[in-house]
Amino acid sequence: MSHVTHIKVRGYHLDFYGHVNNARYLELLEEARWRMVEGSANLRDWRDRGLAFVVVRVEINYRRPALLDDELEIESEMTHLGGRSGVIHQEVRRAADGERLADADITFVIVDVKTQKALPLEGEIREALTPAD
Repeated sequence: MSHVTHIKVRGYHLDFYGHVNNARYLELLEEARWRMVEGSANLRDWRDRGLAFVVVRVEINYRRPALLDDELEIESEMTHLGGRSGVIHQEVRRAADGERLADADITFVIVDVKTQKALPLEGEIREALTPAD
């Protein structure tokens, strides 16, 4: 099951060339992931228990520029949950015409903050990350 986040491109998202810069795309994708995960996991509880959601790899394709006032739809979907890592696939589309502007695969782990070790994705952690159908 996927989660869709809507974000409007503002002036502060733009670079010298008048389009969303590659670093800003990463921020937009991160905002969409936060919204997706907040819908299924109690991140405050995780933090209080010493757990952290940590990105360990980002693979992104920039396809078309996003411009001022574009309404973006960022679709995020958990596509893989392994033993210790997972992958969220994300696509950025312009809402007006559905054109794909970027897509990314984000690999993450859940870390025990104290030990800095990746935890197995099992039990309630896995349940929180498994999308409800």
